[in-house]
Amino acid sequence: MTFDLPDWARAHGPVTLAARIRSVHEDYRVEEVLGFAADGEGPHVLLTVEKRGANTRWVAGQLARFAGLPAREVGYAGLKDRHAVTVQHFTLPLDRRPEPDWAAAANESFRVLKAERHRRKLKTGALEGNRFRLVLRDLTGDTTRLGPKFEAIRTRGVPNYFGVQRFGRGAANIARAEAMLSGRLAIRDRTLRGLLISTARSVIFNALLSERVTVGNWDALLPGEVLMLDGSHSVFRAPEPDAELQARLKSGDVHPTGPLWGRGESMTTGAVHALEEHAAAQHAMLANGLVAAGVESSRRALRLPVRELAWQIGAEGLILEFFLPAGAYATTVLRELVETQEGDDAHEA
Repeated sequence: MTFDLPDWARAHGPVTLAARIRSVHEDYRVEEVLGFAADGEGPHVLLTVEKRGANTRWVAGQLARFAGLPAREVGYAGLKDRHAVTVQHFTLPLDRRPEPDWAAAANESFRVLKAERHRRKLKTGALEGNRFRLVLRDLTGDTTRLGPKFEAIRTRGVPNYFGVQRFGRGAANIARAEAMLSGRLAIRDRTLRGLLISTARSVIFNALLSERVTVGNWDALLPGEVLMLDGSHSVFRAPEPDAELQARLKSGDVHPTGPLWGRGESMTTGAVHALEEHAAAQHAMLANGLVAAGVESSRRALRLPVRELAWQIGAEGLILEFFLPAGAYATTVLRELVETQEGDDAHEA
């Protein structure tokens, strides 16, 4: 079963452009930024790998096989798009084994750019963010509003929606999440179960965020807000926003947050609490199922800062460059600018 996802509200006005993305792998380039350097010693090797048109898990398996290790021993910070050129990092525990000739591992799908010793296995989420270079071809429509839109995005950021890839092909994971959380579908695979729980939480979060975008307070402080420090997951209550917090919000030091639904007492109060309860009520089956499943609630920033933003229109089309923190989606930036049609609509979640 497939679904049409809601057209969640846009913050920077209607979209007047259309373009094609991922016409070739090189049109979608992502560079993973760890935010730390290799230790230079230790039992693991930290590899910097460039892959092209390849699945992250498949590359991890190829590296493991080349090193004579089980695939489960390979660490990586996150999955990267298959239909793209991406630079990302992997760790393998070599201990005192001789260092393989990593250049010999290369094929048409990936190559090792750098190998350095490291003390720890790379864990999921252990990165600062990702740097993107996107080429959008066959651009049509009115480009006169691009300049003001880019300035608004540079200043205010964009709503921090979960991207469409979070919901699976044809948004089919929403129905599977509902079936699982209602008890109609038994999922024993832990990875799949975790994916469907994330889908359910993403639906509720996006619904709440869209409501706040519609009324224009997605990047404002309301009574009862819970704020997140920029560049971290640390949150604190702000029941009565004051001038100091307003200044910190404007500077990008803190961001309003929304719920990743689950059990536990809500941190919000007042107007914000009422908005979040309303969003959950719209998806009561998912919200109640998450609580019954014992999923612990947490928070996610409503505002996504878009840093190092640059753009130009040339012979290839519209070229975008920007940096996003870990956990953010490039599609949330694109949807404020252009309606995209993909050369291939496959993604990694």
